[in-house]
Amino acid sequence: MDIFHQFLDTTGFANLTVGNLVMILVGLVFIALAIIKDYEPLLLVPIGFGILIGNIPASDDMQLGVYDSGSVLSYIYFGVSQGIFPPLIFLGIGAMTDFSTMLSNPKLILLGAAAQMGIFLTLIGAMYLGFSPKESAAIGIIGGADGPTAIFLASKLAPSLIGPIAIAAYSYMALVPVIQPPIMRLLTTREERLIRMKPPRHVTRREKIIFPIAAFLICTMIAPGSLVLVGMLFLGNLLKESTVTERLANSARNAMIDIVTILLGFSVGASTDADNFLTKQSLMIFGLGALSFAVATASGILFAKLMNLFLTHKINPLIGAAGVSAVPDSARVAQMVGQSEDPHNFLLMHAMAPNVAGVIGSAVAAGVLWSVLAGQ
Repeated sequence: MDIFHQFLDTTGFANLTVGNLVMILVGLVFIALAIIKDYEPLLLVPIGFGILIGNIPASDDMQLGVYDSGSVLSYIYFGVSQGIFPPLIFLGIGAMTDFSTMLSNPKLILLGAAAQMGIFLTLIGAMYLGFSPKESAAIGIIGGADGPTAIFLASKLAPSLIGPIAIAAYSYMALVPVIQPPIMRLLTTREERLIRMKPPRHVTRREKIIFPIAAFLICTMIAPGSLVLVGMLFLGNLLKESTVTERLANSARNAMIDIVTILLGFSVGASTDADNFLTKQSLMIFGLGALSFAVATASGILFAKLMNLFLTHKINPLIGAAGVSAVPDSARVAQMVGQSEDPHNFLLMHAMAPNVAGVIGSAVAAGVLWSVLAGQ
């Protein structure tokens, strides 16, 4: 009986806390949203299951969690805590991204830049709430709707906040179809939503090859801190557009990015044990993340309306919302909202321009913040 009672004391049921139950419920909600609503299932399923694993209580001497030195989970989480996984994901994103729409209409890059306003306004708000400049910078990146970038910058500036920042960033990425449409309809008129844009011009193979090399040099000269993310992004794109390394590009955009996505999502989820996650700081990060995302969406739309004051061929302001770098979901949302007014208005190809520009913009913004704050 003593052995039996000792066994009972080691079970998860004996050590389960209310916080663990809350986090397990959150993990189940993530999995349900992914399967039932099809909200970013490639991200939410591994994250949700990781949350379940991270909140099964075990004896202190068993060394099972991501924060326990020498555990299997800690070795997987090493790719998150040291910022290894995000650049590998950027390599895959670059290998699957077509920058043609952006190159055919370069002024749409400005919409991707305008959407980064959410990052810097949220940084100010986080500092006002008492976060340090480094923590505020890591929180602000959530507004770029770019999970890998948020994780990368958090690993460099605020390692203790990686869990809530990553969960917040990926949650808002998954909820793009829910969050963005009300803001888009609020800030545009029906006449603006009905605007049809000129078809994009043809982009030559030479332009596609020159672009990743030239853009890499320009971006990294401006913000050396973006070297790793931008470098991997444009390397992946060059592998794709050169057409002589198709095997490498295919591996980067399929097998490799899938493997890294599983490991990143799973280990991020496993890092959210209740003791470390259910804090006042985490709640504030989620609130600031929502504000950041809303401001980024609104900034892109309002800047498109501003540009229309000076353009002969008007821009549909809906595509400004795609300036956040949730690729390609925010571009699809622009298409969906536009077609709700006019089923024959096809905005997707135009929205992809600020969408991919937002990926570059968020990486450069992260590089700027890291460069400025690294020594503080």
